[in-house]
Amino acid sequence: MSKQALILIDIQNEYFENGGLELVNPVAASLNAKKILDRFRAENLPIAHIQHRSADPDQMPIFVEGTKGAETHENVKPLAGEKVFQKYYPNSFRETGLLDYLKENEITELIITGMMTHMCVDATTRAAFDFGFKCTVIGDACASRDLEINGKTVKADDVHHAILAALDFIPADVTNTQDYLAS
Repeated sequence: MSKQALILIDIQNEYFENGGLELVNPVAASLNAKKILDRFRAENLPIAHIQHRSADPDQMPIFVEGTKGAETHENVKPLAGEKVFQKYYPNSFRETGLLDYLKENEITELIITGMMTHMCVDATTRAAFDFGFKCTVIGDACASRDLEINGKTVKADDVHHAILAALDFIPADVTNTQDYLAS
């Protein structure tokens, strides 16, 4: 029998208006993540909040411990008793206790939301798949940003959907909030 846990990756103030790394449509994504979070809370299912931290504030002056930007956004703030893991890498499993927590709770399936689709959501989902978890990514509960390569700008919507399409190919099932909640 499948046992689910919700993973909320880096839904932190740095990604919102006036943050150090503003994304496209982070509020809408966070409100969708909140709908999923509310379901998990109502059903008393395991929840893991992931918070990115700067390993070296001189080189990366965002996500600095103790700053407003590093705090989880108010739409999905952890409640007492909910697990919070801090990470220094895109992969939420690297040098955190996340894998041990999931194993201890006999979790087999992850529902994944968060920021940034093209970086931490992607890295965490692929690692989770490699660890043997069944993964579902809630695409409209994630957000990305415009990226540049070789002088060309790739729009956030294209970045977001390209990564979701790649994840949906093998490592995850990608759905949206409405369909997930209806299932």
